[in-house]
Amino acid sequence: MATKAGDNPDSLMTLTTVFCLRNLRRTMCYQGPLNKLCLRSDIFLPSEICDKLVNTYMELVHTDSNFEPEESFFQLFSDPRSTRLTRVQLREDFVRDRDLEAIRKQDLIELHLTYCNGLSSRSLKTLACFRDTLVSLCLFGCSNIFYKKGGAPLACNESTEDEEEEESPASRQALETDFSFQGFNRLRLLNLGGLPDEVDAEALLRPLRCVTSLDLSNVHLLGTAFLAQWKDRLASLVLYNVDLSEELIGTVLELVHLRHLDISQESMRVTKFKMTRKILTAIVQRLPHLVSLDISGHIMLDNCAVPHFEEAMGRPSTEPCKSSIYPFRELKRPLQFLGLYDTTLCNVTHIPAYKVTGSKNEEQVLNAIEAYTEFRPELAHRAINQLFDIARIQHCNQLLRALQLVIGALKCHKYDKSIQVTGSAALFYLTNTEYRSDQSVLLRREVIQVVLNGMEQYQEVTVQRNCCLTLCNFSIPEELEFQYRRVNQLLLKILEPARQDESIQRIAVHLCNALVCQVDNHHKEAVGKMGFVKTMLNLIQKKLLDRMCDQVMEFSWSALWNITDETPDNCQMFLNCRGMTLFLDCLKEFPDKQELHRNMLGLLGNVAEVKALRPQLLTPQFISVFSNLLDSKADGIEVSYNACGVLSHIMFDGPEVWAMQEPRRELVMDKMWEAIRSWDVSSRRNINYRSFEPILRLLPQSISPVSQHWATWALFNLVSVYPSKYCPLLIKEGGITLLEKVLELESSHPETKDMAGKVMEHCESFHEDPMETSNGQEVNYGHRG
Repeated sequence: MATKAGDNPDSLMTLTTVFCLRNLRRTMCYQGPLNKLCLRSDIFLPSEICDKLVNTYMELVHTDSNFEPEESFFQLFSDPRSTRLTRVQLREDFVRDRDLEAIRKQDLIELHLTYCNGLSSRSLKTLACFRDTLVSLCLFGCSNIFYKKGGAPLACNESTEDEEEEESPASRQALETDFSFQGFNRLRLLNLGGLPDEVDAEALLRPLRCVTSLDLSNVHLLGTAFLAQWKDRLASLVLYNVDLSEELIGTVLELVHLRHLDISQESMRVTKFKMTRKILTAIVQRLPHLVSLDISGHIMLDNCAVPHFEEAMGRPSTEPCKSSIYPFRELKRPLQFLGLYDTTLCNVTHIPAYKVTGSKNEEQVLNAIEAYTEFRPELAHRAINQLFDIARIQHCNQLLRALQLVIGALKCHKYDKSIQVTGSAALFYLTNTEYRSDQSVLLRREVIQVVLNGMEQYQEVTVQRNCCLTLCNFSIPEELEFQYRRVNQLLLKILEPARQDESIQRIAVHLCNALVCQVDNHHKEAVGKMGFVKTMLNLIQKKLLDRMCDQVMEFSWSALWNITDETPDNCQMFLNCRGMTLFLDCLKEFPDKQELHRNMLGLLGNVAEVKALRPQLLTPQFISVFSNLLDSKADGIEVSYNACGVLSHIMFDGPEVWAMQEPRRELVMDKMWEAIRSWDVSSRRNINYRSFEPILRLLPQSISPVSQHWATWALFNLVSVYPSKYCPLLIKEGGITLLEKVLELESSHPETKDMAGKVMEHCESFHEDPMETSNGQEVNYGHRG
């Protein structure tokens, strides 16, 4: 069987790691003094497991709102005799100085800190503890780590008191001047992207003798000659958004062992430097080991491209001799990677590289998202926007890769609004019907998770609208059930403001309605306790004040109809929140709105099914309204049918509860008989029953023959028009036995007995011929539960 996109299950290692992190006290830890989390004494964890625990912990903190961070989590790894850490990746403001200090005794080989603005120079001091073992260090975007907080900096062997950690922001005036890379003799890979301008990069880097990879993105360089100290070693140099000059290019050309060179820039950036054919040719000729080059964002001063009429014939080729870019004809072999994003060169035919970033086609755009997401969200944002256009206007051919890249970008930059806006918009088109059949359950669940993360993080209109629209691409409630509580909470939060954006309000109410349709009662009860009923009634109240009956009004009543089905607590909430007053007001304000009337009467049918609540409906005003609605022709028979259903349950309580003088019980029952006889039993219905129990309880009784007749008519209509669905349901719920009792009762009306016999015949014939298809194709647009 062919697998769908993203169908690979998580590894056992991943599953067990996540389980342990969610259940630390039940697996690895115990609650120590002062509620401190402590590692069990009989546990020793090797580096493969410890690294996975820490890195997965960080991912859960940033991507799973249900995951509770542990205050003392990093203390679990303070003793290398029981836990070994070697490769750690931490990101965002969540990471604090005390977290690094907790693991200072570990022999770290790799430490990647990305956008950790909560770190101060205290962590810079902690880094010195890793000097003997550290091979790879990333401090990208850690803008405050070179600045002091208040007080004296700690040495790496000093204890950290929690009170010292009351994290005041690092003062940008108090620059740390004592730190040096002296002694970091094993350090080979260093990323200082975003180093503050006040820090002298040359002085900081001078002690490092063995660096082979250096990232100085967005770093202000006072001089460039110091780079030549690594001319015999440096294999990778990233100078993204660094002010280029002829002097700097000259120094770069001395680094003859470079395999990767990135001198790209943001295209919007103002710079005096222009990339010429001469410079590009010199790079290719003087750096013979180059396999990766990025010159994205540069405007070429003279023509580097071969005129179109001189280009080699045939299909696009990666052979350097056919290159449509003159300087690259000097290459001895195709490049593995070539960054041409935001340049005109990405549009030429023959590019001598296996992977190219650009905007010419889907492949180039996806390469750009892949290459720039982690450290260049400003470029990834634009590339995702181009992917959005491809998915919307054309067709996405690499669906799995596209979805995984967008999901990765949304996870990586949860706090970047521009990424969240473009990413959520792209997801809407990448998950629509056109692509749905190719996507696995796991992949679609991952999409739902990042969409909900976006809704949680941003209350901004565009993000909320994009996220809600994307959720509409899923089967509701089935595909959202694994996050049922969370998605309902988020939607209700969206609907809380009195004056919400109309389009978001409409989509959110639609989703709320779909989420409470066709779900178990315990789901409905849980959502009711979240304030669902009150929220819907508040929306209805607002629409009434605006004298507007739109989709929000109709969806709100429909949602109330669904959430009150067989849930007495929610019915009680409806009554407690002045629901009946709003019902009467809507009926008066919008006398011709058939869909509205149907939804309202369906809801009141649910209320009437609750015996304890029926006395609240038994007032002259309400009974008169229900009685008058028996004559309604709105929405076929639906309004009249539902009004009769409400009255049937009330009549079932007997004449002794009818305490009012007007309207008289007998007259109302006469109107009910008249209404039922006027309905066409072959009417197709805008209703969907999950259970016949509320109808069946009206059958074997003699208190109210008209109620019995309404129930029998309802069954006859449903098994006649939709036999394939409702005959099995009626048989399963014991309806045939109850219909037999109707035939036995002397009080049963002859019309009722005749109809009951026909219902039994339908079920019997269906039992004999289950393939029956007579006009029973179901197209139910309404809901009852």
